[in-house]
Amino acid sequence: MLRIGLGLWWLESWRHKDKKAWFERGSGIAWAADIAARHRWAAVRNGFDAVVAPRPRTMAYVVAYAELALGLGLIAGFLTPVALAGGLLLNLLYFTLMIHDWAEQGQNSMMALISLVGLFGMAWQTWSVDSALGLFR
Repeated sequence: MLRIGLGLWWLESWRHKDKKAWFERGSGIAWAADIAARHRWAAVRNGFDAVVAPRPRTMAYVVAYAELALGLGLIAGFLTPVALAGGLLLNLLYFTLMIHDWAEQGQNSMMALISLVGLFGMAWQTWSVDSALGLFR
């Protein structure tokens, strides 16, 4: 049940994004670029400049559709360990980028914790496509 709740959380993260602003105007990546430019850790600034800044449109699609894929995968229980690990990684990236924003920290730390609980609790064993197909036994 926790896995499904986390999936709904990811799905809501995707649903509430203004897709037109993200994909046409680049608002999400521009916002992240502003945060990265002022980040106290040089590794975050340099990493953002090397990976995200050269391809803002592509990264907007990657972020938005990663959230959608995580949500759908966790709700259905399809490739659950992959989705849990991917979600954990994405939350850690968000957590690191947003190190100064307490509101974001709470959300990202809770989502990361749920991902860890799901991984260690093998959340793919019940109410999942993975279980029905006999994957990840």
